[in-house]
This record gives sequence, structure tokens and C-alpha cells, in this order.
Amino acid sequence: MSATSTHHAAVDLGAESGRIILGTLSKGRLSIEEIHRFPNRMGEKDGGLRWDLRHLEGEILAGLKKIGDRKIPLESVSCDSWGVDIVYLPKDGSPAKDPFCYRDGRNEKVFPKVVDKIGKEKIFARTGLQFMPFNTLYQLAADADSGSAEVGQSSAFLPVADYLNYFLGGRPASEVSLASTTQFYDPKNRKWAEDLVQEVGISASLLPEIVPSGAVLGKISKKTAQATGLPDSCQVVASCSHDTGASVAAVPAEGRGWAYLSSGTWSLLGVESAKPWITPACAEAELTNEVGFGHSIRLLKNIAGLWLVQECRRDFAKQGREMDYEKITKLASEAKPLVTLLDPFLSSWNAPGEMGRRISDYAKGTGQPVPQSDGAMVRACLESLALAYRESLESIEKVTGEKIKTLHIVGGGSQNKLLNQMAADATGRTVVTGPIEGTAVGNLLIQAYGLGHLKSHQEIRAVVRDSFPIEVFQPQSNPLWEEAWKRFKILRTPKGK
Repeated sequence: MSATSTHHAAVDLGAESGRIILGTLSKGRLSIEEIHRFPNRMGEKDGGLRWDLRHLEGEILAGLKKIGDRKIPLESVSCDSWGVDIVYLPKDGSPAKDPFCYRDGRNEKVFPKVVDKIGKEKIFARTGLQFMPFNTLYQLAADADSGSAEVGQSSAFLPVADYLNYFLGGRPASEVSLASTTQFYDPKNRKWAEDLVQEVGISASLLPEIVPSGAVLGKISKKTAQATGLPDSCQVVASCSHDTGASVAAVPAEGRGWAYLSSGTWSLLGVESAKPWITPACAEAELTNEVGFGHSIRLLKNIAGLWLVQECRRDFAKQGREMDYEKITKLASEAKPLVTLLDPFLSSWNAPGEMGRRISDYAKGTGQPVPQSDGAMVRACLESLALAYRESLESIEKVTGEKIKTLHIVGGGSQNKLLNQMAADATGRTVVTGPIEGTAVGNLLIQAYGLGHLKSHQEIRAVVRDSFPIEVFQPQSNPLWEEAWKRFKILRTPKGK
């Protein structure tokens, strides 16, 4: 471990907001400071739901300028983001167009066609990835089907965080954790599954170079240095470009028998493995094999997550009831427990808008009481997530044959103590939370690793344990949870089975 203090910046982008976090590594401890925060924006443009790329670029430069203005000798910067969405790089060097958002409705239309054409078994055997209509494979198919001019006018495409690393000055490359979310990365052979891309009508020549976590991509560009005041020696590093990969790298766990939950807009629950689990049992359980730090495999389940609560809050605000998350959670804590349950795995929750009406319609359609208050509606979301965690843990145990005793929750959602206790009660397992800024912490420490200041994943996790507090939630016995679990399993059983 380096004896001197080093400074690094994490650009941590989520679906709801983005932040610039300054990290200082000194004597085996990491201190962090939020420098800049901004909303992320998506809206209808050019025939679809798209992210505002110029807004992201501008806010990132504005945040980095705040570091430059303080004359901090920044050694490196790295961007992380959600997975699956991509930015095309125009051949003529013109600014990239706003990328489609994974919540755009076009993906649902093309998804069954691609699966029918290529075959579910072949796709899973090559990639080991859970079938989600918004995976990049189906976004490429939608671009090909629509005759998108972007495809023919581009030299390559990059996932969002990888594009932003390139924007800052790094060479164009896809870090492996983000590449693995596309459903055309082959984790066994550690390369692109080029044939899958070609089968949906896209040339494999557009596929970028794949680089490992911690790869140094080059110094920031002169343009970035001038715009921010950062030293021109500052390196762009591909940390774990996938936000979940970065957060899992920062889980302060030791030994075996633990799972992680990256809790935010999405709930991503899984275990670390040395090998991909590309088996019929894994496919049946709808688990996914994503790549983590050091090419570890994150065997996990994607769950709708706090998106449900975020959309409820947006719905309440449209109806004149503006509330922060603390107020919403308090109302949920006061509502009657385990009345109405949802199936958080349904892809129908992915679309934005009218969440309150959709929850009411779901309750009616499944013969359950319709939530009669804001608190009851949010409580239904939280309790259903906790039960989804139990199902996911049991699925993973069944596939791997290993018992899970502890659930580590990292990320912004770990601040929701009500949900943390629900998770412990529903799963019957000890829940350990922290660090809250798991993604940024992982991003920063992988940068330090890439520059040689840390030597191993064990050293990264030791720094996390020494730098950030944790909180423990023990399961409390309540027969209502067992009764709710039976009802939840009925909701999750396909009709006719």
C-alpha cells in the first residue's frame, strides 16, 4: 500500500442522479467528499426515450472543475453507470447522439423476435445472462430493425460509462464488468460473442476493445484539462464501469457464506464466484452471470428495486403531495404490515409513470386489497422487495449448493432502515449494511489499484472495513412473514402450473 496520500475522483451515474465524489487514500483509509450532485434526465427525443448526453457531459465537467479550482493534485478519474445502454461514436468525429434509455418501449417489441430467431438456449449457453428485454443485444436488434442511420455512420459503440471515460480523454474501450451486461459477452472465453451481434444485423466491427477492471486508459484530454483546471497528468481509469460491479468490489465481507445486495433504483442480489454458472438450473432460476472485479463472476438476480418507490414518490408529487424519502418511509412504517404484495420481478414495472394506478390495478387483478394510502402503497413495495430477496437467496443456494448466512447491503438503498429490517425478517438472515456510497468507494479504490497503490481485492476490502461504519440487523421472528411468503409464492407461480 502506498505511504503517501493519493486523490481520485469517481463519476458515479445512476438513473435518477449523478455525483462527483472526491476520494483521498491515506495510510490505509479512504475518506470521501461529495463535490457535485445533479439530476439525470431522460425524455422523448428523436423517436424514443433518450438520455440527455450533453447534460451529463456538462455536469461532469462542472463537477471536476470544482476539484480543479481547489488545486487538488488529482491522480485519476473514472466513470461508472448503469448497464446495457450504449452510445454510438460517429465516424466523422461529430458529437455523439443521445442514447436510447433501456426503459424505451421498443425493446419489448423486438425481444421475442430475437429470442425466437437465435434460440434461448444458444444465447444463454454463450452469455449466461438473465433474459431482460432491455439487454443491449435487443437494443442493437431494435436499431437494426429500424434502419437506424446511427449504425452505418458509426465507427464503434460504447456503454454509457465507457463513453464518458472516452469523452474525458481515455481511449475507446469497454471495461469488462459493463461489457458483461450486454448479453453478447462470453464469460467462459472472455471475449465478445460476435456471432450473436451479427445475428441481430449489426457488424461485429462496431464492437470495442474489452479491458479489465483497473485498466489505465490514458491521460485526460487537453480539452478536459482546460475545462476543469485538473492537472494534465491526471489519468482516466476504467474502474468497474458497471455501478453494481463497483459496489460489489467494495463489500466489506470476509470468508464465505455471504451474499450482496446492491440496493438502489435496481436491487441486484447475488454471490461472488470464481466461475460462471451456465447450467440449466441457473437458466431456470433466471439468474445472471455478470463479471466483477478481477473477472470474478457475480451470480445474481435483477429485481425492480427502489424504482418502485421512486415512481410512487413521483406520482404523489404530480398529485400535489411532495415528500422526501424520509417522510415516505415514515408513512410506510406506520401502515399495516403485509396486506398487499407485488411481484417485483415483472417487467411491466419497468416503464415510468402512473405507478400508483398500476399498483392498484395489480392488487385488483390478483384479488388483493387496494392500498388506500401513500404509506400503504410504499409499504407494499418494500415488503415485496424483501420477499423477492428471500426468493433470490433460495434460488442461488439451490444453484450453487452453498448456504448463505449473511446479506451485505450496499448503496444508497442501505440507508432505508425499514427495508433493511424487513430484509432480515423476510429472509431469516443477518443483514449488514454499508458503505452507503458503495459504488463510489469501489470505483475510487479500483482506480487506486489500477495505479499500483493497492495490490489486491483483499486489500481493497480491508480499506473499506477500516474506513466506513457498518450496521447490523438481526432477523426478528414474526409468523406474518411466513404467511406472506406463502402468498408471495402463489403470486410468483405462473398460471396453469
